Amino acid sequence: MSDDQLPPALPEDAGRDVDDRILDSLEDREAAQAAYEALLERAGEQAVEPRIAATRRAVELLGDPQRSFRVVHLTGTNGKGSTARMVDALLRAHGLRTGLLTSPHLERVTERIMIDGEPVTDEAFARGYEDIEPFLAMVDAELEAAGERRLTFFEAFTVLALAVMADAPVDVAVLEVGMGGTWDSTNVADGDVAVITPIALDHTNRLGSTVEAIAREKAGIIKPEAIAVSAAQAPEALAVLEARANEVGATLLVEGRDFALESHAVAVGGQLVTVHGLAAEYIDQLVPLMGAHQGRNAALAMVAVEAFLGGGRQPMTGEVLAAGLGAATSPGRLEAIGAHPLVVVDAAHNPHGAEALRVALGEFFGLERVTLVLGVLAGKDAAGVLRALEPVVDEVVVTQSTSERAVDADELAAVAVEVLGAERVLVEPDLGTAVEAARDAASDRGGAVVVTGSITLLGDVLAHAREAGWLQRPDARRQAATIRITDEEER
Repeated sequence: MSDDQLPPALPEDAGRDVDDRILDSLEDREAAQAAYEALLERAGEQAVEPRIAATRRAVELLGDPQRSFRVVHLTGTNGKGSTARMVDALLRAHGLRTGLLTSPHLERVTERIMIDGEPVTDEAFARGYEDIEPFLAMVDAELEAAGERRLTFFEAFTVLALAVMADAPVDVAVLEVGMGGTWDSTNVADGDVAVITPIALDHTNRLGSTVEAIAREKAGIIKPEAIAVSAAQAPEALAVLEARANEVGATLLVEGRDFALESHAVAVGGQLVTVHGLAAEYIDQLVPLMGAHQGRNAALAMVAVEAFLGGGRQPMTGEVLAAGLGAATSPGRLEAIGAHPLVVVDAAHNPHGAEALRVALGEFFGLERVTLVLGVLAGKDAAGVLRALEPVVDEVVVTQSTSERAVDADELAAVAVEVLGAERVLVEPDLGTAVEAARDAASDRGGAVVVTGSITLLGDVLAHAREAGWLQRPDARRQAATIRITDEEER
């Protein structure tokens, strides 16, 4: 190679620049971890306080960051996380800068706050916590003086998320409630659009023992003169939503009455949906997510975006829909993370979600029998989950996640034996061993493994799969591109 063909010499300080960036990145990571650990010192997410005044006081001291952007607010029993992600992706496809708050996370806490489609950076997370910490301390002191518990983890985390989004800044925030609605911390924000996914029994010790009572709590996110977009609901739930909308002068749009998922068809890597929206009919739109319930979530998300952008009068273009839906992801929801044997993870944590999982396993994966890995958190209807999945379960390997709320494996196994019989139940408290036992059993049968029960279990399984070297997580955009190419070739 001649001298004039040599690559240009790097500046003498280029190596130091790289080293400095690496050190800065490590320092940011450590600072973000320290902030997370400080949040964890508060009462955990299971210690829900049925109050909103404490969070409202904290954001008031911060200058109400939630008023610096518009809001799409989501509640419901199942599907709100997936729907929130699709709303976020569609808004970004329209050129808006978004913030997305979801919970819980799979592997890292920064996944809970997305800025413009990416997890918040360690630097922004740590800086945001540093900014709000003095104000959290002020509210803690006020609460303790009044004989109340200081801000909980979720209350403080909501304040952090709103502050980070305001600082980004974002044009619109998509906020998923943690639990309920009326007194959920996220309800300090006033949603221009409220989205209610299907309501069923869950968190009955906190929200009420009937669908009507639970609906009453969730209806609290519908604000005066807002637009509420609801999935099809049981009559008693719908009556509550209608009463709330009438009370505050909001417009309620209901699936089956004002919009509809007209059809869905299985496609490579996802499904094609046709949605009768508010302003147009959207035919054969590609949704790179598995499960008929994801088709319904997509319809709900599309109509929510129609309502947000033009009050339901402005159709979305095919280009925007393709970009938005094609970018949609739903980590931990009917996600194939391994092959040989196939390993599918899904966050079904109640009977309603488990039934949707059972149907999707046959419709989208062609699975009639599976080896199940199950771990649940305290307070969940494990028997109901197992009854919903029983028709497709060859064997269940009962285990437990690292969560402090995880039900003991032996205790859960007793429930499994009652539903499935002892011959179909294997107990393995160590999660890694449980997953590998399930993979071996599925390989012997030429079958597949399904992991379900809680988000924390899924996060632990992902970490194990990565360490064991068999994790594969296809990118949704690449999946969507593959589907389009395949369809073009077929034509």
